[in-house]
Amino acid sequence: MIARLGDTKGFLIDGYPWEVKQGEEFECKIGEPKLVLCLDCSTETMSSRLLKRSQCTADAEAVMKRMATYYQATEPVIAYYEKKTQLCKINAEGTPEEVFLQVCTSANNSSIFHC
Repeated sequence: MIARLGDTKGFLIDGYPWEVKQGEEFECKIGEPKLVLCLDCSTETMSSRLLKRSQCTADAEAVMKRMATYYQATEPVIAYYEKKTQLCKINAEGTPEEVFLQVCTSANNSSIFHC
């Protein structure tokens, strides 16, 4: 990433960092993010999507454990970026197209990139 920083407008990193320490290490090595997106939806929507995505290979109990781990890990990360940088929460309850439009609008409003 460091080698490509001059050749790009930036990077979209999905699902990272999971811990504040990872975010701090990233900032030391690469730099502070200009925009952090948090796609937010209800636990019902998330569990439904996870079960659908797993195509019945996971049961509801496994999904609930995964979600508990997710919330426990990400709450401190979200709080960290709310204080440090431009955190934008996206309502992810809608269709993929609706969520994508919100992401593009947030990015355009922050002058990061244009969709």
